[in-house]
Amino acid sequence: MNRYLAGKTVLITGASSGLGESLAHACAEEKAHLVLIARNLEKLEELAGRIEASYEVNVSVYKADLTEFANLDALSKKILDAHDVDVLINNAGFGLFETALDTPFETVKAMFETNVLGLIKLTQLFLPTMLAKHSGHVINIASQAAKIATPKSSAYAGTKFAVLGYSNALRMELSGTGVHVTTINPGPMKTQFFDIADRSGEYLENVGFFALKPEKVATKTVRIIGKPRREVNLPLLMNIGTRVYQVIPSVIEFFGKSAFMKK
Repeated sequence: MNRYLAGKTVLITGASSGLGESLAHACAEEKAHLVLIARNLEKLEELAGRIEASYEVNVSVYKADLTEFANLDALSKKILDAHDVDVLINNAGFGLFETALDTPFETVKAMFETNVLGLIKLTQLFLPTMLAKHSGHVINIASQAAKIATPKSSAYAGTKFAVLGYSNALRMELSGTGVHVTTINPGPMKTQFFDIADRSGEYLENVGFFALKPEKVATKTVRIIGKPRREVNLPLLMNIGTRVYQVIPSVIEFFGKSAFMKK
C-alpha cells in the first residue's frame, strides 16, 4: 500500500497496453487519479472506463504521438489547465532486435525520438509545476539494457543508456527540491513490446526464466512513488549479472557471448 498516492494525479505515457496499462491499474488501486496518454484513443477510452468502474477514481485520456514535438507544448498546457500533475511516469517506448547494420536508420531515429526525446520533452514541460510546489516524482522506464548492452539491440540499448544518463544527471540537479527521480530497469517483460521487437518469438522463449509479468513491475514501481528511490532493478538474478558486468565487462562478454546472441 502506498498512502502517498491517494488523491494524487499520475500521468502515464504509453498507457494503452503492456506495462503502461498495468501501471494505470496499480496506481488507481491506490486511489490515484490518472492522466493517460497514448496514440490509440479507443484503447485509452476503454481502459479508462474499466478503471473508473473498478476503482472510483477520475481518469482523463489524451491521444498524442510523443514524436510530434511541436504539439507537446499545447498538450501539456491543456493537461495542466485541468490537472495538478504530481507524478510523471515516462513509459512510452519501443525496440527492435536486429543487428546494427540491418536496423533501418528511420527506425533508429523513431526509437530515439520516442524513447529519449519525447521523455525529455515531457519532463521539461511538467517539471516546473512540481518544482513550484516542492513536491513530485519523475519516473523513467529504462531497462536492464541500460546496464548491459547485448548484440542485436544496439539502437535500443543506446536509447536506454541515454534515459539512464539523463535521469541520473536530473536527479542530482533536483537534489533538495522535493522532486524525486527514479529509473525503473526491468528485464524482458511478457508484453506486446515483443510483437515489434522480436517478431520471431524466439527471444521470449529463450529468456523465459527471466521474463517478467508487467503487473509485477507495476506493483514494484507503485511502491516507491513519493520516495527518494534511485532505481528499481528487476529481476534480481539479471540485476546481479549486470552488476558483475560493470566490474568485469570483458569476462562477462566472453563467457556470455552465446547467451547474448539468443535474440
